[in-house]
Amino acid sequence: NVIRAKCEGQGGKEGGVEECCPRRRIHQRGPGMIQQTQSVCMVCQGHAEPISPKGRCKSCNGRKIVGEKILEVHIDKGMKDGQKITFYGEGDNNQDDIIIVLDQKDYAVFTWQGEDFTMCADIQLVEAQCSFQKPISTLDNGAILLTSPLGQIVKHGDIKSVNEGMPVYHRPWEKSWLIIKFQVTFPRNGCLPPDKLSLLEKLLPEREEMEETGEMDQVGPVDFDPNRERWSHYSEEASEDNENHPQGGIQDQIS
Repeated sequence: NVIRAKCEGQGGKEGGVEECCPRRRIHQRGPGMIQQTQSVCMVCQGHAEPISPKGRCKSCNGRKIVGEKILEVHIDKGMKDGQKITFYGEGDNNQDDIIIVLDQKDYAVFTWQGEDFTMCADIQLVEAQCSFQKPISTLDNGAILLTSPLGQIVKHGDIKSVNEGMPVYHRPWEKSWLIIKFQVTFPRNGCLPPDKLSLLEKLLPEREEMEETGEMDQVGPVDFDPNRERWSHYSEEASEDNENHPQGGIQDQIS
């Protein structure tokens, strides 16, 4: 921000500042053809107020300012992206306003959802089944301990909330919600031996009984590969096309 000089922003003594008109030039390019151009005055540099050397302010040398001032911006708790902070009368010559627009940076953990914060929390299968304690770092360099009581099962994709979001604007003693989406990580294949699996099966709820008939074909699912599935579908179509239109069929009909 600018600071006025001793001349109170005039650039010179009273009566030493004159009005200047933009330079205009008229050229005749031919009979009945006139071209008019306008350029910046070299005396006033486009400010339309030339100041004679004798009348210039010694403090600012005609620049009307002598220095800069640092504005301190106070960002209140709960302010959001795009919110404006206005400094009235702090612009050029202490007449215009300065408007600060907040630009929120992205954060690796939390994202805005209206008034609330959202985040994803990864937990192991044993934590989802047998309770957990998970520390979460907050934006104010603090931490909260997220806990799940024994006996409460957290399923993959469950959404929970705690009252530990951002402070509410103009009500910093209140907080918005922190919305947490849980992602359960399952063990890798083959991590448990067969005897442990049988023990685990005894601890889990019983399987649903199923009646198998002779009309059922047993199939084993495999990991899905979109490229392989498209190629398999193409191969089946090509095989059916060959059956409907065998090679040499046209030659046989001609002969």
